[in-house]
Amino acid sequence: MKKTAIIPLRKDSKGIPGKNKKKMLGRPLFSWVLTEAIFSDLDTIYIFTDDKEIVSFIEKEYHWTLKVKALLRNAANATDTASTESAMLEFAEQIDYDFDILCLLQATSAMTTATAINAVLDKIEIEKYDSALTVVNTHRFSWNADGTPQNYDVFNRPRRQDFEGLLIENGAAYATTKAAFVHSKNRVSAKTGLVQMPENTLVEIDSMTDWKIVEELLTSRLKKAKKHHRIDYLVLDVDGVFTNGQVFYSAEGELAKAFDMRDGMGLEILRQNQVEVVVMTSENSPLVAQRMKKLQIENTFLGVKDKYAFLQHFVKEKNTSFNALAYIGDDVNDLANICAVGWSFAPANATEIVKQNADYLLTKVSAAGAIREACEWIMKYNERY
Repeated sequence: MKKTAIIPLRKDSKGIPGKNKKKMLGRPLFSWVLTEAIFSDLDTIYIFTDDKEIVSFIEKEYHWTLKVKALLRNAANATDTASTESAMLEFAEQIDYDFDILCLLQATSAMTTATAINAVLDKIEIEKYDSALTVVNTHRFSWNADGTPQNYDVFNRPRRQDFEGLLIENGAAYATTKAAFVHSKNRVSAKTGLVQMPENTLVEIDSMTDWKIVEELLTSRLKKAKKHHRIDYLVLDVDGVFTNGQVFYSAEGELAKAFDMRDGMGLEILRQNQVEVVVMTSENSPLVAQRMKKLQIENTFLGVKDKYAFLQHFVKEKNTSFNALAYIGDDVNDLANICAVGWSFAPANATEIVKQNADYLLTKVSAAGAIREACEWIMKYNERY
């Protein structure tokens, strides 16, 4: 069965201006659910948006996967009053209903996981439901506006462990067969299956308070998944790690960056101790490419804006895990990787938010021994393995 997902995004947002592109842990909000979708059982994921900047970002950033595509939606169908179902119908018509299962994912549900997406798909593909959605079981007592209880007897208040609770939509994932969607023109219909997700996934992002809560939840989830293994890969940012963050420009463009030769020697020694070196930077700099060629670092990736998604791709390609990775970063676009890898390092002159989340704060600043210090730490650490 062809399993296709739509992630509808609107350019404008009144609650949080530019919400979908706003950086959460250094990544655009929509990239959190998109990355989970990429590494799920979905065959194709469409970003359906009226924002040409997002379309351009998708086309440039996710070249390493054939799963992701971007389509422009009609501006008249991307207003505050337009329904999600109307966007789904427009999308289905644009792709000529070329799917067997249509999955709706929402960027405001940043806690969505590939596991939850797969479970929703399985409800249809394996368990033969017509549609499915994710829910949360909340043990809250609810009331009607007229002052009457909805889900319990006030004179026999149940203990939490004896209370079945309420199943509430969390807005994370929906799926429907083509036949059910064509008939109902709705995200769910007919025989509907439910997939339970943890209670903390109930928070959808409609305000800055929601934003801060979800950002903390994502940070906690990444850090809790850490397990300490032998370090097989050291992944490094460039500006602010290899260099001090300064760039010299001429009229022709980028002119010079300063690198520490001792860092290069540290990386060479590290590779002699069976630790592969990986360089990942958001800049597409010929100077960086030349320096990494000199250092014989084959795994050099330039122009990577979504570092977390690309690192997941790298981990899968190398058949390794985040726990076998160390990472050195200095700014917000490194945050997700800083929180996710087995060991993360921050130079002494990194931004405060990175220093707060890194596992190890180096005593040396960037371009003045920070990488060398991390290399020596990793070699000592690996001795136990």
